[in-house]
Amino acid sequence: MRNVSRRAFCKLAGVTGGGLVLGFHLPANALGKAARLSGEYEFNAYIQIRPDNTIVLAAQNPEVGQGVKTSMPMIVAEELDADWQTVEVIQSAIDAQRYGRQFAGGSRSIPTRWDALREAGARARQVLLEAAAEKWGVASGECTTRDSHVLHAASGRSLSYGALAQAASQRPLPKTVSLKPRSEYCLLGTRVSGVDNPAIVSGKPLFGVDQVVAGMQYAVYHKCPAIGGTVKSANLDVIRQLPGVSAAFVMDARGDREDLQAGIAIVANSTWAAFSARKQLQVDWDESSAASDSWRAAKQRAAELAQITGQQVIDKGDTTGALNAATHRIDAYYSYPYVAHAPMEPQNCTAHVHNGRCELWAPTQMPQVAIKKVANLLDIDESRVTLHQLRMGGGFGRRLMSDFVCEAAAISERVGTPVKLQWSREDDMAHDFYRVGGFHALSAGLDKAGKLLAWRDHYITFSPDGETTTRGGNQHTKLFPHSKAKNTNLQLSLIQSAIPTGWWRAPISCAVAFANQCFIHELAVAARRDHGEFLLELLAAEDHHSDLVSFEQSRAVGVVKEVLHRANWQHGLAADHFQGLAFYYSHAGYFAHVAEVSVTDNKGLRVHKVTVVGDVGPIVNLSGAENQVEGSVIDGFSTAMGLSLSIENGRVQERNYHQYPLLRMRHAPEVDVHFIQSDNPPTGLGEPALPPTAPAIANAIFAATGERLRSMPFTEAGYSLA
Repeated sequence: MRNVSRRAFCKLAGVTGGGLVLGFHLPANALGKAARLSGEYEFNAYIQIRPDNTIVLAAQNPEVGQGVKTSMPMIVAEELDADWQTVEVIQSAIDAQRYGRQFAGGSRSIPTRWDALREAGARARQVLLEAAAEKWGVASGECTTRDSHVLHAASGRSLSYGALAQAASQRPLPKTVSLKPRSEYCLLGTRVSGVDNPAIVSGKPLFGVDQVVAGMQYAVYHKCPAIGGTVKSANLDVIRQLPGVSAAFVMDARGDREDLQAGIAIVANSTWAAFSARKQLQVDWDESSAASDSWRAAKQRAAELAQITGQQVIDKGDTTGALNAATHRIDAYYSYPYVAHAPMEPQNCTAHVHNGRCELWAPTQMPQVAIKKVANLLDIDESRVTLHQLRMGGGFGRRLMSDFVCEAAAISERVGTPVKLQWSREDDMAHDFYRVGGFHALSAGLDKAGKLLAWRDHYITFSPDGETTTRGGNQHTKLFPHSKAKNTNLQLSLIQSAIPTGWWRAPISCAVAFANQCFIHELAVAARRDHGEFLLELLAAEDHHSDLVSFEQSRAVGVVKEVLHRANWQHGLAADHFQGLAFYYSHAGYFAHVAEVSVTDNKGLRVHKVTVVGDVGPIVNLSGAENQVEGSVIDGFSTAMGLSLSIENGRVQERNYHQYPLLRMRHAPEVDVHFIQSDNPPTGLGEPALPPTAPAIANAIFAATGERLRSMPFTEAGYSLA
């Protein structure tokens, strides 16, 4: 624990004004179970209390639409007993020494900061309460706090935090504090509008594309359509003569694919001039080391590999013998394609390299990683790189990479002025780090009572080197229902690929859940059992292999029971409406969905409603939580119905939204969201509600039509949106 000066706070957090400034440095043992499990041991939270009773809270993690710029300060404000109407939230500086890891990914912001943020607010509240008690000459135990005031009920006196700020700033921060039980929360669990919402709806500059710096030029960076290709030659003399163009040059690759790839930079006095000049480029590419992948060829190879035995990952019991002896044996082959992140705001970054320093204005999910990569690229110390964190217009995992930041820095270094690099939508589609495709050859055996005897999953994915799985292409070994079958076998086969992959919303789970949960429905149908009944029985069954258990059984059962109740499972439906169920455990969150659909004779699909029940511990911001679940369902539905990349000769064929049809508003279903709140450590909500969506819809389609969909997108089977 340490105090920082007002001057230091203003420098670090960018706020001004007097009053109490508290800097909190919490050691590992103060972070609690969730943080220790994640390895997050460093954290700083800064609070400023101004004389006018304004509370300024610094949000230290990047805001990418997941709501942490609102929810994380809410946690501090709850324990501080601050009046949220007088709270101002700022984006903190990027500073690993003072703030620890600052990032947005894996739904980890809340679970890794929960205890630390609560303790920060509670410590500030305690010194304010003690300052008031001393001023009144009463015991601190006689005082209470509410709405940024300290109250003394016996005398009817009260003082604002602002009035106490100076006196409180002279007191040592307490070493230990009591935290509120959930029953006493006043702010947490309520609906709070996002702190940036007024600026967003009024068009204030918040995002990377809005950034303007004095003396700034505008740049585009053109790379080979075949991933990894380099430049042989180009008509740069012609480009340099075009209106508004100040520079055009080739840059060689430096580092790996997450750093700087080879390409041609065009710098101009406007984005329009740079984009227009790019259309005149004539490039002779060297594709000798470029990707040559074909999705069609990969699908054919996967089908061949599915017929042979793969590498053994899990082998418990005698799966082959159990499958042969089963009363019912079910075999199925599932697949899903590569998909792009396709955020609304394409990649961009503003950079100024000068005097041995680099200043960045970046919409990045990993600001500290970006600083490291740029420092390495420019061969300067990290202390000479400053990054201003900007709000992002979507990320979904794409902005965990720093390639666009490195490109901006390299171009600015070359021209010597501030440069704003802007990718086009076509760039974003062609040079993504994609969600990897995959294949599952599944087999299961049931006994005569419909109980699960054996489970086999031969998982076929991609590899950059023929030995390791590509990023996002691995599979969790502790995956339901691996522990529920006495005989469990997981195999792995690899297809070598040069297509760059990354983390896509709910990595791994976003795709594996489709195969896993649809296949469980197949088992229920084979056993002639109600799916809800079968799933609940399977979740509650004995775990035969303790090393394969990944979740709390009671919480899994709880969300499934609740969603069946909330959705009025298989009762009261219109004659042409049908329901499908799915459950998944992802990113420490338990979610169950029931999708209600209708299907026309010509396969026109309408998803009328998706009922969702989740258990992620205590909800911080109910508005933000509902928003994340609704967005996850829309994303999951969109992916199931229409999102797919066709890759040929190392090139992604889809270039824009007309070829990559995201779900439109008129097709969006009603999303009915419910939470089972508990005192379990909270988890994030950006990802765990997505995985059950596609299988719930696919299972509902089977109920409606009898057709089993084992491949995404569903349009491949002739379905369209009605």
